Amino acid sequence: MSDPVIVGGGLAGGAAAALLAAAGRRPLVLEREREPKDKICGEFLSTEAQAHLAALGLDLARLGGAPIGGVRMVAGGRSVERPLPFRALGLTRKRLDEALLEHAGALGAQVRRGVSARAVGEGRLETSEGALTAPRLLLASGKHDVRGARREPSAGTLRGMVGFKSYFRLEPRQAAALAGFVEVVLFDGGYAGLQPVEDGLANLCLVIRQGAFEALGKTWPALQARLVDEPHLARRLEGAQAVSPRPLTVADIPYGHVHRGGGPDGLYRLGDQAAVIPSFSGDGMAIALHSARLAAQAVLQGAGAGAYHRRLADDVGRQIRLAVWLQRRAEGWPGRHAAVGALGLVPAALPRLAAWTRVPEAALRRAGLGVA
Repeated sequence: MSDPVIVGGGLAGGAAAALLAAAGRRPLVLEREREPKDKICGEFLSTEAQAHLAALGLDLARLGGAPIGGVRMVAGGRSVERPLPFRALGLTRKRLDEALLEHAGALGAQVRRGVSARAVGEGRLETSEGALTAPRLLLASGKHDVRGARREPSAGTLRGMVGFKSYFRLEPRQAAALAGFVEVVLFDGGYAGLQPVEDGLANLCLVIRQGAFEALGKTWPALQARLVDEPHLARRLEGAQAVSPRPLTVADIPYGHVHRGGGPDGLYRLGDQAAVIPSFSGDGMAIALHSARLAAQAVLQGAGAGAYHRRLADDVGRQIRLAVWLQRRAEGWPGRHAAVGALGLVPAALPRLAAWTRVPEAALRRAGLGVA
């Protein structure tokens, strides 16, 4: 049996490559970027994501992630602070993805950088360096669709959102106030997430409705000015040094998308190609890693892509639907203020919601993964 080809050397692709290589296969990983680069991501590693990475043999401690034990929900001048039901880490994708890809290579995976996928056909892959035979293709290209295998958003998908990400070095008092927390700031038309990552930096990620962004003139400076109208963000960013030369952006994020099958039985979709959960849940990285584990198991067991996609949808579909419902409810003025008010009145509500939008422990155990 030929070794599988993996398109994308990010979180899902690197994890699948490591799992397959550890099992004695020699997967070929095609990574479009020649050098490590930042990616749009909240960079929040939940306990499930950490368990997946530990099971791969990756030493997270040496990567220097920032510990996170609490969450703050903010709307206008009102905020609610609660402990998380687990210990999380803030770690940049640039550092994590590179460490994971190097780990996969050390286990025996073949890694080719600077090679992009151009089109997918039946058992074939067209690349920037020519055509490859690929009877087993793991598509882990993240937010980048490939011709011949474009994502068809599933029913209930929330469209029309634009995402931004930038790094800041906060003023010392604000960095100390943020330490140990992920902050979710709800504003009209979207929300922002702010959290510490390694090397004393803070990751600011946000999503905003396309219409709201257009009303601001579709410029980052105008959006920044809008953000500092929010009292909490104004306080956090006062005196902050922007580290990113310009923000990373992505348009039309298909929140709620879950691929449930269809297409060639040798084409396995991983990460954002398979399922996209709203960013505020903090579970996107765990779902990407879970998809990599299930896809690698399917390939090793000779199971087709259809069975794999149905299993992944069963494991994460309910959590993604709930997260989309919550995002819809909190988008408008009454919803976001009511949500923060309700969380303040019911102390157990926020940890419970965090648990409800996670990959279920039973699904993790079925995949052979134990979570403390």
